[in-house]
Amino acid sequence: MAVADGRAGSSDGKLWGLCRLPFWQAGTSGAGGGGGTSSTNSSSSLTHHQHHHGSGQLGGVLGPRAQQSSGANSVSSVARSILPTRRRLRLDPPNKLYFPYEPGKQVRSAIRIKNTSKSYVAFKFQTTAPKSCFMRPPGAILSPGESIIATVFKFVEHPENNEKPLLDQKNKVKFKIMSLKVKGPMEYVPELFDEHKDQVSIEQILKVVFLDSERPSTQLEKLKRQLAEAEAALEARKKPAEDSGPRIVGEGLVIDEWKERRERYLARQQVEGAVDSV
Repeated sequence: MAVADGRAGSSDGKLWGLCRLPFWQAGTSGAGGGGGTSSTNSSSSLTHHQHHHGSGQLGGVLGPRAQQSSGANSVSSVARSILPTRRRLRLDPPNKLYFPYEPGKQVRSAIRIKNTSKSYVAFKFQTTAPKSCFMRPPGAILSPGESIIATVFKFVEHPENNEKPLLDQKNKVKFKIMSLKVKGPMEYVPELFDEHKDQVSIEQILKVVFLDSERPSTQLEKLKRQLAEAEAALEARKKPAEDSGPRIVGEGLVIDEWKERRERYLARQQVEGAVDSV
């Protein structure tokens, strides 16, 4: 009987110990050696739960605006590093400058530059051979949609050993066109690009290609047309603007009075000359 009571007490102790275990260990406490593993797993899951809950509280303290701001900054930085810079100018030809090959002479090339953006844009030429090349104009400011044909001058040196080089081949001389967004119409000065270096974009690196001036080609014909347009535009800029507006009365009176004074002066000179001759 005592043995039976002892067994019952032992059974009651086990039952009471089972009731004192946490609820997540109740299902595996009687599995022998597996009880310790279950306890360890439960503790790790509890720690993960607390860590996740703490992160949620931290996010609540920072607020959704801070999270969105950090996410937007990271996305924008990644986009700037991956996406290419948007070009403001359209070039024709797009990446080459064609020159007729005439050794010992100064030859010309032409390129059309168009502002395709919605703002005013300044552009500037640079070259690796400033002593033998120059541009007209070397830079300018274009309004939205405006285009200009720039003329590039280059002196062609004689080849070494009087050997004719291979034409239609790329030359070592290169040109670079840079662009800068400006606030509005203003006078172009090269210092703009020095003052705003962080906003300057490289539009294109232009490579020099020589053409046989005695052999007809589509590039040579196009070059002649662009040069003719550039010359016509230059002559048009040289001509003074015609005054199509109303004539200013004050200016006309001044001119008429000056004419009358000059006529009286000439008449007086004639009279004095006649008296002296007598």
